[in-house]
Amino acid sequence: MAKIQFLQLPVPPPSYYAATGNVPLAAASLASCLESKEDPVKGIHPIVVSPEDTDSLGDKELVDKIAKEGPDFLGLSLYLWNTERSLYIAKEVKKRNPDTTILIGGPEVNEDNPYVLGEEGYDIAVSGEAEHSFRKLMRSVLSKSSLEGLENVAYRKKEGVLSSFGKAVAADFPLTDFPSPYTTGHLLVDPKRSTYLETVRGCKSQCTYCFYPKSSQNLRTLDIPETIKLISDLKEKGARELVFLDPTFNHRPGFENFLDAIAEVNSDGRMSMFAELRSEGVTPKLATKLRKAGFTRVELGLQSVNEETLKRVKRYGSPHKVAEVAKMLAGEGMELLLDLIIGLPGDKPDDVERGIHFFLEHGLGEWVQAFPLSVLPGTAMRRDAEKEGLSFMPTPPYRIIETPTFSPRDLTESLYFAEDLLERRLDEFPRPFLCDPELTRNDRIDVDLKESKITNSNRVIFSSEQGLSEWKGSRHHSVWFHSENLSLDLSQIQSLIGERITSEPFCTIDFVIELKSPPKPEEVTKLVTQLESKRNSYLSRTLAHRGENLQHRLVFVFDENRKDLKKWRDKNINSTSFLVYERINNQNIRKLNPSKEAFYLIEGNEVDSSDFEFLKNEMDPETITFAARVLEERWSMEVLGYGEL
Repeated sequence: MAKIQFLQLPVPPPSYYAATGNVPLAAASLASCLESKEDPVKGIHPIVVSPEDTDSLGDKELVDKIAKEGPDFLGLSLYLWNTERSLYIAKEVKKRNPDTTILIGGPEVNEDNPYVLGEEGYDIAVSGEAEHSFRKLMRSVLSKSSLEGLENVAYRKKEGVLSSFGKAVAADFPLTDFPSPYTTGHLLVDPKRSTYLETVRGCKSQCTYCFYPKSSQNLRTLDIPETIKLISDLKEKGARELVFLDPTFNHRPGFENFLDAIAEVNSDGRMSMFAELRSEGVTPKLATKLRKAGFTRVELGLQSVNEETLKRVKRYGSPHKVAEVAKMLAGEGMELLLDLIIGLPGDKPDDVERGIHFFLEHGLGEWVQAFPLSVLPGTAMRRDAEKEGLSFMPTPPYRIIETPTFSPRDLTESLYFAEDLLERRLDEFPRPFLCDPELTRNDRIDVDLKESKITNSNRVIFSSEQGLSEWKGSRHHSVWFHSENLSLDLSQIQSLIGERITSEPFCTIDFVIELKSPPKPEEVTKLVTQLESKRNSYLSRTLAHRGENLQHRLVFVFDENRKDLKKWRDKNINSTSFLVYERINNQNIRKLNPSKEAFYLIEGNEVDSSDFEFLKNEMDPETITFAARVLEERWSMEVLGYGEL
């Protein structure tokens, strides 16, 4: 029997202990659709690569795992955040196992995405909502039939050229046609993670920046009895938070009755819930029903306060209605996410400022998330981008670069201005992983340039002459360089950095240099320039507008008793291209000055409880990191709120 593996890679998190939010619902749904009881696809055994593996394994180990298991088919679910790494994994698996047929699908696979269609390493591409066409495809592949003309499918011809897609057909099958992956065993409920589910596909809204209208304009729902049966099953399996992926949760018919049914099954309040709503139609009665059903977090999209812009992008709606409903939901005790998009066609920088002031005037500032527009594949906005005068990145995250009313500088300054008004950072912070090595982990490697040896948890594994290309790191790892003289060792450090990036290009890597003396400006420039030249991934480009790099970070560390290095740190405190951490003994925590702008690495395996509270209550949480893993994890979960739920 043939074997197909489904791989859905996670959102790359900003730091080691941050949650990935990785629930491979799409991959597991495709696996399940092959096993429908009424009409299973015979001759194929589907397997989903577990989130535990995709969350932790580095590039090399992930390729090794897939290649060793030797699937006949490998299916990849491509999203904004994982496309580049997924295609890299596909190419590497193909090198090892040329007979493995690689299939790609997901929102990134569209006729209007030349980046993905121009890549190699895969054999078959499937566009749109896939279950209805995927089964036909697999039957054709298994029977070795021609793929020509198959709906929503493009395939690699003998000469290596990708064919055109077959006729685009929108999905119209009932959601009950295929079993939930939670019932087939392809997706397990993990109480430590959110549990994702769909009860509606399709969207009545026609927002031009969103993929949903093209994906499916027909609103198809899982009826109330079937949904409640599924929710009850998830509850029995230990689900603690349900995340409804329905495009607009309150657009489903019979919404009040739906909430009543959920409230009944969740009457003990064991599960919390999250969904995205449109403010139109939300009444005080519905807000109360949402609370009784267990909804603790809700997302509302304002997008812009300019009502002409809202019409232009077919969002429509009223900013005042959004504020009214937001206050209504907050009054029921719910946390909110309130969206504001920077760079929509028709908007100007003044509209962003007015939007932030609008939220502040309504007492809603704490929940605002403002972010630059992305011109996504498959959207009406991408189709009309040239007509609208939109310039955007050709690769993920497809972020807007310029519009007729926003210069590149305007886009960045609008974000910073919003942060000034809200008094907080709106983007993720590239928090480095600076924990001590641990024998059983492959997340830190130390390069002693004086002794010419490379160690992993005090165990010599290479000489520095052998380099770092053979080592297999975790998805996020750190490389520490111990040098007595940076000037003498700089060339070798750069060579080793280059080897590590080339070896595992999509791992998150913190390159850490222990300083014995202040580095020369030209030495820092060389290191920064090297990392800047490697901005070739979604993660590395996500914060490019800030000058920061979420993929490959440069970190300097020095001991607390070095006054010369403190002076150097203070001169470079505003740098966005590298971070400087002062190493602090755990007995000296109370000597820290909360008003001092600096980053600190707390040494020692334990911290006094009163000192921990001092750090928690007096210091900027993002400026504190710990050498001890147990403390860094506790800080990340308890103080930074990095937990999955």
